[in-house]
Amino acid sequence: MNDPWTFAGEPTVKNTSVGSITLVEGASFSISSSSGDIEPSSAQGVFFEDTRFVSTWRVRLDDEELQNLAVITRHPFAATFVSRGEPRSGQSDSTVLVERSRYVGNGMREDIVIRNLGREPTSCSVTFELDADFAHLFDVKENRVQLRGRRSVDVTSSVMAFSYENGEVTRRLDVAFPPEAKVTPHLARLDVVVPAGDEWRTSLEFRLAVDGAPVELRYTGDDPVSRSAPVERLRAWGETTPRIRTGHSDIDATFLRSAADLGALQIFDPEQSDRTVIAAGAPWFMTLFGRDSLITSLMTLDVDPSLATNTLLTLARLQGEKIDELTEEQPGKILHEMRRGLTTVADTPVGSIYFGSIDATPLFVVLLGELYRWGASEKVMAQLLPHADRALAWIEEFGDSDGDGFVEYQRATDRGLANQGWKDSFDGVNFAEGWLAEPPIALCEVQGYVFAAFLARAEIAQHLGDADTASKYAAKAARLKGSFNERFWLEDRGYYAMGLDREKRPIDSLTSNIGHCLWSGIIDEAKAPRTVEHLCGPEMFTGWGIRTLASSMKRYNPVSYHNGSVWPHDSAICAAGLAKYGFTEQAEAVTVGLFQAANAFGGRLPELFCGFDRETFPIPVPYPASCSPQAWASASPFWLLRTILLGLEPCLPDGVVSCCPSVPEAFGTLNVENLFLAGARLEIEATGHAAKVRGLPDGCRLLT
Repeated sequence: MNDPWTFAGEPTVKNTSVGSITLVEGASFSISSSSGDIEPSSAQGVFFEDTRFVSTWRVRLDDEELQNLAVITRHPFAATFVSRGEPRSGQSDSTVLVERSRYVGNGMREDIVIRNLGREPTSCSVTFELDADFAHLFDVKENRVQLRGRRSVDVTSSVMAFSYENGEVTRRLDVAFPPEAKVTPHLARLDVVVPAGDEWRTSLEFRLAVDGAPVELRYTGDDPVSRSAPVERLRAWGETTPRIRTGHSDIDATFLRSAADLGALQIFDPEQSDRTVIAAGAPWFMTLFGRDSLITSLMTLDVDPSLATNTLLTLARLQGEKIDELTEEQPGKILHEMRRGLTTVADTPVGSIYFGSIDATPLFVVLLGELYRWGASEKVMAQLLPHADRALAWIEEFGDSDGDGFVEYQRATDRGLANQGWKDSFDGVNFAEGWLAEPPIALCEVQGYVFAAFLARAEIAQHLGDADTASKYAAKAARLKGSFNERFWLEDRGYYAMGLDREKRPIDSLTSNIGHCLWSGIIDEAKAPRTVEHLCGPEMFTGWGIRTLASSMKRYNPVSYHNGSVWPHDSAICAAGLAKYGFTEQAEAVTVGLFQAANAFGGRLPELFCGFDRETFPIPVPYPASCSPQAWASASPFWLLRTILLGLEPCLPDGVVSCCPSVPEAFGTLNVENLFLAGARLEIEATGHAAKVRGLPDGCRLLT
């Protein structure tokens, strides 16, 4: 039996059309067809806290399907589906227009308007088909919905009520139809007459209850959506994010879309309602992830450092306290994933937390180090530093279980993730000849993250006057770097192994993981040129981005999840690594490729896309079931802005800000306004390798 929080690899979704529409707001989301209908036996529905409350929702006129005309997405949580009825007998065109305006938030509201465009009154029969299976999100995602517990549907007057009970767990959905409707279980019907040139309308509210407690619907028929809290929050977010102009509308549009998507993916710490964090991605990962949320926060320090602060505080609150083999919790460990709602798939408690990630714990310390350089307050540092030290203690006690100096993973039971790095699909870690590596596995990028964590802790200690701690962790970093370059370097191949397997054999596949090692700085300077030659050669670089696995490897498949696809966040981290070691031309090429890919996807970088090169297809090929929007993909343009285009590296404890831009010629002049740094708002104009910076925080000097 699989666990709800240990699904590895791509979602097994079926019966979803290319034109499916996803709406997201906090713990709620909906997936429907482009008509607005939610089809049964599909991966569609209305979800709240990981439970599907609506599994079927269809609107019909005279028992006929509507003809789709358009979908207008007004907000991340709202869309209007425009359709028309079938033409009447003897007519070439229909005179009946149907508008379904949907608002998702703690349930759903749908406003339905039937317009008569004809010259005489029209009569029609309107039917609504509704069902609720209360399936867990992971059952839906993995296409293995099984009916558990007891379900019932009752009708009282015009209200259709669906109930679910499984032990102490209860769920409920109530929908009140117009009083004149004839309502039976699963079906409501009413006859309407619409005068010529007039309209008929109704508003339906899908109200939820969890364990007997009603959930307050976000948008009711009495409240203007334009003044709702989500709209105001997104408006405020848009006003505080950087404004970026290049003179190229496609590039500017990518930044705008990325900022909007990051705003849409914000959720709240369930125990700190004023603390905003970033969910991993829509639709399947609208929850807090350790690795994803940490990397996204790192990538968006130039957008809103409070996301990093909130993410660290929330993860610190949930940091491991005990040893639990089922959840893989250990003292000091940072969680992999937090879930809510029905978890009967695994018989785990409601609100379960899973800790099966090998990299979230060092990344926690890395992010804290970066936040400190960006001007974190003394109060925040005092709150978080003890948690960073507990994370470092976990690295040495539990992370390096065999004491060989490298951090490795092996799941505690057969119910956990087999692979616990970011390439967590079952076949994501393999040798050049194609056979799978067996754990314990020490991944190369994880050693880089640990190296960066040691350096971050040493730097913090140095600034705080703790020379002993600074010396201790600087020495640990030096030892790790030496042993890493000795054990992971493949001299005959000219690149680093992806990892070491259970026998300490180098996993000799050529992967994008080595680009993360560049970014962390663990790679020896002398070995960097050969590494970069492979990373940016035709086996790896498609022209749009860097493949996860080289085309020369036996398991290479450009239409795979982790074995030859391109992940924008992965390529962006590689680009930052290239720039760090002085390979600016290659870093610019990856940057340009990613922005061109974004343009091909309408300004939005997806979670991943297929790894075909530009000579094979003139546009990047979408990957089926890719999350969109997805947090670290949406964050990647801002990471590229900071690390490549601007080369912006503040160290506010030292009172310096470094700006060494590398703006590709194709970008022209880059103008950035409203870039947040320690309470100041920077304005930067950059062309090529020159920049003008205004608005530095008081007491800071500029290094170029």
